[in-house]
Amino acid sequence: MSEKEIFDKVVKILTPFVRNQDALKDISKATNIITDLQVNSSRLVDIILAMEDEFDIEIADEEADKVETVGAAVELILGKQ
Repeated sequence: MSEKEIFDKVVKILTPFVRNQDALKDISKATNIITDLQVNSSRLVDIILAMEDEFDIEIADEEADKVETVGAAVELILGKQ
């Protein structure tokens, strides 16, 4: 799967949890999930679980703690393929 395909799937997973819908228009790998997209930090568990299901991977707690940006999520998934 290409980096672009992973990016698009990550954005799709994040979208239902995003409070700042305007930020989705300019989303990039540098976009911070909590501050820019205003995703409630308690919802990150749901996002990580959705990524595990979508990409058929396992994400350890230590790895999940490092996913602060969209790009970090993409890189983590790329590394597990």
